[in-house]
Amino acid sequence: MDLRELEIFLTTAEMLHFGRASQACNLSPSALTRTIQRMEEQLEQPLFLRDNRTVTLSPAGERLKSYARLCLQEWQSFRSSIKNDQAVAGSLSIYASITAVYGLLPQLLESYRERYPEVQLELRTGAAEQAVAQVQSGEIDLAVAALPDRLRSSIEFLPIVTIPLIFIAPRQAGAAELPLKGGRLDLSRAPLVLPQTGLSRRRLDQWLKEHRITPNITSEVSGNEAIIAMVRLGCGVGIVPRLVLERSPFRDEVAVLDNAPELKPYDVGLCTSKRNLQRPSVSAFWRLAVESSARG
Repeated sequence: MDLRELEIFLTTAEMLHFGRASQACNLSPSALTRTIQRMEEQLEQPLFLRDNRTVTLSPAGERLKSYARLCLQEWQSFRSSIKNDQAVAGSLSIYASITAVYGLLPQLLESYRERYPEVQLELRTGAAEQAVAQVQSGEIDLAVAALPDRLRSSIEFLPIVTIPLIFIAPRQAGAAELPLKGGRLDLSRAPLVLPQTGLSRRRLDQWLKEHRITPNITSEVSGNEAIIAMVRLGCGVGIVPRLVLERSPFRDEVAVLDNAPELKPYDVGLCTSKRNLQRPSVSAFWRLAVESSARG
């Protein structure tokens, strides 16, 4: 089983579509199928489970996917390291929320691209609460994430900015229409739009527990941007990082509540695994971020 076969398998495993994978690998469908069959014969295990409509990975296929990704990453790292001590090449995959892409990454990406043009950059966007998990699973090299309350020893974190959490409400509703208790927003009666998971949800849950309050949750969504959209529609009061609101196209259609509880802010920065930091393409990006933070 050679590196090319691993590349073909990994492409197919990620797309789960033999036709599109064959095009991506510049192979005929029959050539791709023969390659997969040859690998299955070597392993004496099926790698894919196929029927007329769907393609899924078998248990052996899932294990090979992790192995193939690690093997190819190590190969890229080795190739980069032997070119010369100064060269940084290969690939770098970064995961971030849309807000982070617009608000935190532009200058870093521009500087990195200018300094290391040989590196192939891959940028993926998604929910912020999934960032650390993407690094831990090996799906991504580096991510923009909130510093978890508990950080695994295998993960490195570089703080970039501290972001406060704020409560927002529909602008047309007005704070006067919201339930108050002692002049403060009453979270036991106010309808709440909350994230399903993530650090801001844990911050709020901790505050509610400390004050022995049972919240009136009307909706749970995935992603901070979705919370702002739901609040704008009048679904309730939401909690989001201030940076997300500042970058939102709906920022003028919601109001920040000054009479809401104050929650602990959190640090946002870069995270990666200690293993990934050994790769030149990752460590170079990390160094640029450290330099940028030092300049303020």
